[in-house]
Amino acid sequence: MSNQKKRNFQIEAFKHRVVVDPKYADKTWQILERAIHQIYNQDASGLSFEELYRNAYNMVLHKFGEKLYTGFIATMTSHLKEKSKLIEAAQGGSFLEEINKKWNEHNKALEMIRDILMYMDRTYIESTKKTHVHPMGLNLWRDNVVHFTKIHTRLLNTLLDLVQKERTGEVIDRGLMRNVIKMFMDLGESVYQEDFEKPFLDASSEFYKVESQEFIESCDCGDYLKKAEKRLTEEIERVAHYLDAKSEEKITSVVEKEMIANHMQRLVHMENSGLVNMLLNDKYDDLGRMYNLFRRVTNGLVTVRDVMTSHLREMGKQLVTDPEKSKDPVEFVQRLLDERDKYDKIISTAFGNDKTFQNALNSSFEYFINLNARSPEFISLFVDDKLRKGLKGIADVDVEVILDKVMMLFRYLQEKDVFEKYYKQHLAKRLLSGKTVSDEAERSLIVKLKTECGYQFTSKLEGMFTDMKTSEDTMRGFYGSHPELSEGPTLIVQVLTTGSWPTQPAVPCNLPAEVSVLCEKFRSYYLGTHTGRRLSWQTNMGTADIKAIFGKGQKHELNVSTFQMCVLMLFNNSDRLSYKEIEQATEIPAADLKRCLQSLACVKGKNVIKKEPMSKDIGEEDSFVVNDKFTSKFYKVKIGTVVAQKETEPEKQETRQRVEEDRKPQIEAAIVRIMKSRKILDHNNIIAEVTKQLQPRFLANPTEIKKRIESLIERDFLERDSTDRKLYRYLA
Repeated sequence: MSNQKKRNFQIEAFKHRVVVDPKYADKTWQILERAIHQIYNQDASGLSFEELYRNAYNMVLHKFGEKLYTGFIATMTSHLKEKSKLIEAAQGGSFLEEINKKWNEHNKALEMIRDILMYMDRTYIESTKKTHVHPMGLNLWRDNVVHFTKIHTRLLNTLLDLVQKERTGEVIDRGLMRNVIKMFMDLGESVYQEDFEKPFLDASSEFYKVESQEFIESCDCGDYLKKAEKRLTEEIERVAHYLDAKSEEKITSVVEKEMIANHMQRLVHMENSGLVNMLLNDKYDDLGRMYNLFRRVTNGLVTVRDVMTSHLREMGKQLVTDPEKSKDPVEFVQRLLDERDKYDKIISTAFGNDKTFQNALNSSFEYFINLNARSPEFISLFVDDKLRKGLKGIADVDVEVILDKVMMLFRYLQEKDVFEKYYKQHLAKRLLSGKTVSDEAERSLIVKLKTECGYQFTSKLEGMFTDMKTSEDTMRGFYGSHPELSEGPTLIVQVLTTGSWPTQPAVPCNLPAEVSVLCEKFRSYYLGTHTGRRLSWQTNMGTADIKAIFGKGQKHELNVSTFQMCVLMLFNNSDRLSYKEIEQATEIPAADLKRCLQSLACVKGKNVIKKEPMSKDIGEEDSFVVNDKFTSKFYKVKIGTVVAQKETEPEKQETRQRVEEDRKPQIEAAIVRIMKSRKILDHNNIIAEVTKQLQPRFLANPTEIKKRIESLIERDFLERDSTDRKLYRYLA
């Protein structure tokens, strides 16, 4: 097999010459032309499409494709010219109906003609790169009907008039509109855009330009936005009903530009109804509408955000700098929280929880909360009030919500260390007076502070709780080893670690003999069980419960401070005592003694002693007697209990001074840390890095940083560069 020669087969051309009738082409075309006429005249029922197809096939086969193609174009053109005259003659509302009718007839005819000329379409037209039958039929309709001078302008105006009527509330035949506009789309994207869409958008722009001007002159902001929203919805619906889907973006952009973008500033600043009015009156629907409309235009949300920020800062500034509103710290903080809740709700309800608006809210609060130097103190006082009495009977979940809100305000503080100072003082008073509502709430807040600021921030606060627990165990041990003390006065001692608690100088005071004996026994017990420790009594921080019998045998239990107890116990042995005698017997410092006597003698309803002469202030010539006529509907009477109050000016200065002192080592530590890693750094960069590093605790003063640098240079931690005085080097 492999050795056989391969044979090459060849098919030879047909030798017999075919003779074609010279009039074949004309005759065949006449048959086809007549058929096209019948199709257009809707008289095609008697036609044999198979025969017509074969005729067209043979014409192409016999190289008469060009004749067939040009003949088809000429015949169709003449029919379309006749149709355009009929359309032109249509009057009023029947004009569009006539176009639609003739367009449908043309499409049906075109399909039939395309089927007859299918072979030409596939071979002749394909090889000569001419326009196919169906697209050519559409082009001929476009050129002879749509672009016919007397139809073109009239058609466009009719369509635009109908859109105008619909916009002014009239009902139009949307089905007819859809069919006619779909005709434009079928004729090609460029026809739809040039012959309808562009003029439609221009007319719409003019319409909304005029309408928006009318609205803005006659409506308030809320009503205007409703109208703009309604118009936008209408245009989107219009596109869905009878326009090309691609037109939606274009027409909505026209409405947005004319109704929103061009009037943005006027709308947000509109008097008595603009953005600020909406914010003040919690108009969530209007705010949501403004947000959704303005987000559609360039810089829309930036405009809304800027106006909101400006209003927030102005409102906050008035809130924190108004001396009247700063009188009550608890109300002051509650107002801040209320404002924060209000704007949180606006942002979540109306602004879709937009992060950029949240950031604007946070930056505004941070700005104005730090305008009042007492904000850290007031926030601590607010916490103090809540943890003393404000959280009684509140569910744990709600307590957490309140604490989280406090933490939110705390985050805004630039001077967190000042808050820490006050918080420590207030916590100490709560723990020592046993006035905290819930240990759980106290510990929860410390955990939150620890999470926010780290272990260093809360280590001493945690130490205070440890001391309270240890003191309970110590007292059990003390009474366990002295069973004989179960009768008589009861002593409860809290042993405080010096470093953990707010430092207070030990104030001298002569305790009553009954108490003094107990104190000595406790000292002996404590120092016997703990070696190497020293105890100093903080009498200014203690409280006492004493039983008193007044004139008519009326019994009361008085809850007083240690100083007040020392004064009242003197009256067991004397009916009348002068100020000098009390001062000599108790050795309480003059300022504390005067405050103590004032609370015992000058407060209505709590005046268990009488002062002579009667006046609001305590003088050194005054004398005091027991008020036998004292009455109270309560058996237990609290007198001058230790409560957190706003500091006096000297106390404020003292706290500020202590804060400044505490900051010095922190600034130095930051400088050393930075220089240790960088080795060489210029002055401005040190200032910037130290400020950034200390920001979580406080805003470092550049002057103070400079002083700390000088101090470190003196102590040989750093040195100045010999050539550039602003350059520092780290000395290992």
